[in-house]
Amino acid sequence: MSWSNWIYLGVGVGIGLGSSWLLGRSKKSAVSSPAPLSSSEANQALPALGEQLKQTQMAYQLAHEMSQFKAGFLARTSHELRSPLNSLIGLHQLILADLCDSPDEEREFIAQANQSALRLMNLIDQILEVSRIEHGTSQLEIQPLHLASVLQAAYNLTHLLAANRNIRLQLSPPDPEIYVLADPRWLRQVLVNLIDTCIGQMEEGSIFVSAQSTPVNESVQIWLDVQLPVSNWSEPLNLIQSESLPRLASPSPGMALLLNQTLLELMQGYLEIVSVPTEADNSPFSRIQLTIPLVIPEIESLEQEGN
Repeated sequence: MSWSNWIYLGVGVGIGLGSSWLLGRSKKSAVSSPAPLSSSEANQALPALGEQLKQTQMAYQLAHEMSQFKAGFLARTSHELRSPLNSLIGLHQLILADLCDSPDEEREFIAQANQSALRLMNLIDQILEVSRIEHGTSQLEIQPLHLASVLQAAYNLTHLLAANRNIRLQLSPPDPEIYVLADPRWLRQVLVNLIDTCIGQMEEGSIFVSAQSTPVNESVQIWLDVQLPVSNWSEPLNLIQSESLPRLASPSPGMALLLNQTLLELMQGYLEIVSVPTEADNSPFSRIQLTIPLVIPEIESLEQEGN
């Protein structure tokens, strides 16, 4: 290689190194580092970040609970539908296999199958009605309701059934000035369903219905004190993993509570079951507590004046 070639090579290498140095410097100047936060700005940013983290955790927890609730609801619904359906299929199989001893026994099996079909249809209707309300297909008519009138209507619809089962159903009239915000039809239906469910589990005893307002929390508590232990309301929590399940009435107490709890939540209320201690250990009570929003007279009067 001649001396001129060496000179051209050195010039090219020098130009390349100089271009790369200039390019790197321009990139560093283009990407400027952010200015450090002052101590006061950092103190203001930390609470905001903590609140965002808390909201994210709450959203995750809510999504997790909703996922478990939906899975449990589907499992329970499938079990509740399967119970009367199995009874219906079994009775039909006996009839088709000519295992009846007489026409009277065959007619009795047909009558039992018809009762199972009616229970199945009743349960499907209840689930569909709650689903329509939950998904907005059917709208609730939330309005101020006279609580004493609602409780009296529920009592009138259930006291004969309680009397026929030799169960004492007592109603303590609430303060006549108490009004609640709820749907008139569905609040009455929830009360009737809960009383019917209690009667269905009892052979004797009493059911005491009362109510009390809590103006501080802007709510009303409706209590059903039932002469049943709290364990009567306990059922398998995870029906998907349960291997052996008892044959239950349709709907079972757990399903009835779930449907009524869903209706109350749609009316901005909720349902709880607590134990009520008594002096006699052999006569335990459980309390079904319904919490419903209370109508505040001052707010109502202002709304009427505005209209």
